[in-house]
Amino acid sequence: MSGRLLRSAAVFSSMTFLSRLSGLVRDQVYAHVFGAGGMMDAFFVAFRIPNFMRRLSAEGSFSMAFVPVLAEYKATRSAQEVKALVDRVAGTLAAALMVLTAIVILLAPQIAGLIAPNFDAAQMAMLTDLLRITFPYALFISLASLVGAVLNSYQRFAVPALSPVLLNVAMISAALSAKHWFGSSVMVLGWGVFIAGVLQLGFQLPSLFRLGLLPRPRLDFAHAGVRRILTLMVPTLFGSSVTQFNLLLNTWIAALLVSGSVSWLYYSDRLLEFPLGMFGVAIGTVILPHLSSRHAETDPDGYSKGLDWGFRLCLLIGLPACTGLVLCAQPLLSTLFQYGQFDATDVQMASWSLMAQSIAVPAFLLVKVLAPAFYSRQDTRTPVKAAIVAVLTNALCTLLFFAAMLYGTEPGRQALEAAGGNLKNALGQVQGAHALLALAIAIAGWVNALQLAWLLRKAGVYRRQPGWGRFLRQIGVATFAMTLVVLAFRLAWPDWSAWAWWERGWRLAVTVGAGGALYGGLLWLQGIRPRDLRGH
Repeated sequence: MSGRLLRSAAVFSSMTFLSRLSGLVRDQVYAHVFGAGGMMDAFFVAFRIPNFMRRLSAEGSFSMAFVPVLAEYKATRSAQEVKALVDRVAGTLAAALMVLTAIVILLAPQIAGLIAPNFDAAQMAMLTDLLRITFPYALFISLASLVGAVLNSYQRFAVPALSPVLLNVAMISAALSAKHWFGSSVMVLGWGVFIAGVLQLGFQLPSLFRLGLLPRPRLDFAHAGVRRILTLMVPTLFGSSVTQFNLLLNTWIAALLVSGSVSWLYYSDRLLEFPLGMFGVAIGTVILPHLSSRHAETDPDGYSKGLDWGFRLCLLIGLPACTGLVLCAQPLLSTLFQYGQFDATDVQMASWSLMAQSIAVPAFLLVKVLAPAFYSRQDTRTPVKAAIVAVLTNALCTLLFFAAMLYGTEPGRQALEAAGGNLKNALGQVQGAHALLALAIAIAGWVNALQLAWLLRKAGVYRRQPGWGRFLRQIGVATFAMTLVVLAFRLAWPDWSAWAWWERGWRLAVTVGAGGALYGGLLWLQGIRPRDLRGH
């Protein structure tokens, strides 16, 4: 069973790699065409709202609530009852999202003023228009997530993992046509988001049709399965998506900071999404239906082994990814984005937030396994308790960091004096404040992961498999050696901004390639083989 989990994760990761690669091209086009300024800040804030809905549905509360109930129906009910569940969930979800979309479109000016109070008049007008265009994406992508959750539950992982490529293709096409059709206005990106939602939903429907589960939507809040999903979804809405809530909160705060802060956080977050999207989401996606099935079939040994497999894989990937992103933040951003309107200052600012947030990569990955461990057993309260503490930690850290910056540093004191003691205006004058937001998210991520791990151990449903001491020693030695090699290259090549793109490219390939090869080679020499990841 663990072997099948590894194959499923490999399929999902390979498809997700294509998505992340196309997403990287998309972000390079963004940087080249639009740079990092006030109008791009408006787009990133606008897109954060429907994208937040996508994270909740695809990777968060909806999937965490729907998949365990679907697994229970598959294990204990007839095919007709499974189809009836899908029909009614689709109809109820669509109706709720249509109402929400209408509300957002009508109240777009008020919402824009709430989420970005520091924007000037031009930014506010752009943000309002973009909200009205982009928010319907939440409707389409949430329905696409429902389709993807059904396909994943039937071990059809490739199509849902590949569908985000369509978002990137639509956005690249929109950005490249900006000058011709929209006079280089970021408004074109809003229409790209809208079209992408339609494409992603339509792309997955044929696969659902072949399973005989293409829904005939029925609005039915009284259906037992729908009620059960809603009961589970309310707490998971918060508990499974703590990182997204923190990002949304920090986007609102970043809008108060120096112009470009939202964009810098966006570009650093995009690089962070490579390990989290390729591996974290893949592991979480395949392990949730597995754990739900083991729980429904009362197989505690299989449940525990599945968790153990997930934990090991997260650490195997997370430790070197964390180290590599911290050490190579500036080379990565310079090589990938420092062209056109995206200059050396933008690279420096984005690298600060990337380094700060990257320290929590192992924690973010572990949460992708720890949260499903509770939701697969339909335990929604425990992750909520951990999430509340994590969100409060994020807010408290942000307040403490900003206070220390404004009152404890010379630039902060000068900004506070120039602003006449107005804290909001002072924050908008200090360069680098956005990196403190990223650091607060990282600390909150570790708090969330450590709480969930402790609570899982306390629940007594996970039994650690043999060999953990040796495993930690093996990845520790390999990560330490990789760090020394990458650090040596960074000291030899400190400044990347003066080189041409091809010079940056081959140096980055050498640095990353040498570190990765050494890490993999030392794991091999210490006895770790691919078959060891199939289960214990």
